[in-house]
Amino acid sequence: MAGSERTPLGRRRFLGYVGSAAAGAAAGSAGGAAWASARDPEPAPPAVPTTSEAVLSPYGPHQPGIAAPAPRVTEVVALDLLPHVDRDALGRLLRAWTGDVEALTTGRPTPGDTEPWLAEAAGVTVTVGLGPGALAAATVEGPWGFGPVPPMRHDRLQERWSGGDLVLVVGAPEGTTAAHAVRQLVRDASPFARQRWRQTGSWNGVDRAGRPVTGRNLFGQVDGTGNPAPGSDLFDRTVWVREPRWAGGTTLVVRRITMDLDLWATLTREEQERAVGRRLDDGARMHPMPPRAHALRARPAQNGGARIFRKGANYSTGEDSGLVFMSFQASVEGQFVPVQTALDQEDALNEWTTALGSAVFAVLPGFDEGDWLGSTLLS
Repeated sequence: MAGSERTPLGRRRFLGYVGSAAAGAAAGSAGGAAWASARDPEPAPPAVPTTSEAVLSPYGPHQPGIAAPAPRVTEVVALDLLPHVDRDALGRLLRAWTGDVEALTTGRPTPGDTEPWLAEAAGVTVTVGLGPGALAAATVEGPWGFGPVPPMRHDRLQERWSGGDLVLVVGAPEGTTAAHAVRQLVRDASPFARQRWRQTGSWNGVDRAGRPVTGRNLFGQVDGTGNPAPGSDLFDRTVWVREPRWAGGTTLVVRRITMDLDLWATLTREEQERAVGRRLDDGARMHPMPPRAHALRARPAQNGGARIFRKGANYSTGEDSGLVFMSFQASVEGQFVPVQTALDQEDALNEWTTALGSAVFAVLPGFDEGDWLGSTLLS
């Protein structure tokens, strides 16, 4: 497979490259990860709920927000390090954030919180990752296959939605709790970093009877049907890095994708379904599937076995509407790039979707009680 034959990008080339990204899937890694192969069947829809208000422990080998059910509200915040921040300073920031994560996810106010009554336990998750700038400042190599994605011809990337040295992905059952958590995290980062961009979205993962469903994007598509189920062997091989220092971590690509809803609405239902490759009412695959259908072009069998785990959050502003697309995978180069390239070349949905922002991050492994985020890399 092409992904496993690549040599990881050098740091200097990585920092000089303007990356973009989109949907992809799993292949193997020279770091020893056993990747999902092209022979893997399409996974069944996840049996776990796609929304949750359960309290999740912040401790464990992985940051829990990755495999957790999709939250109702997601805040994705990128930050840039201040010029003086080095390896030691980054370690101090990550220790401070570790305390914040422990508090916010268990319903306690963070130190110095002036609005402690807004701290809620139910369903809050915080996921922390390092961009290429933070890795360079800490003199830490990213996991194998961590690198940028070459610009795609359908992209129209804007700096205000792209890049970043650090990322926070905050999930919560409603917007007030999410916004409060972001304020505390950004405040505690202020001696070390400033906010670069912030994107907010929502997801509905239950039907009218309150039963868990996969959820839909703004085109009305059932979005995420082909995801590997969290807790399965396929999920583990798709998502988690296995290199010793990064074991339990993963990589994240964030894409801001604007959707032309007005033009999409002029299509017939048949035209919409042919572009997607799935029935709009239940997400079932069409037979036969049109050759340019999005679902066909993204299939692992079409991309050397490459597979990802995707999450999304719908957004709508005064400017545009679309999807904050988040892709988790062990290797950006080996999993994400092949699928995005295939989609850029042939995906029928390119007529109605455009990427405005893109960023890549190495998501830190989890931590145990008494430890801190990033300790395996910075200690």
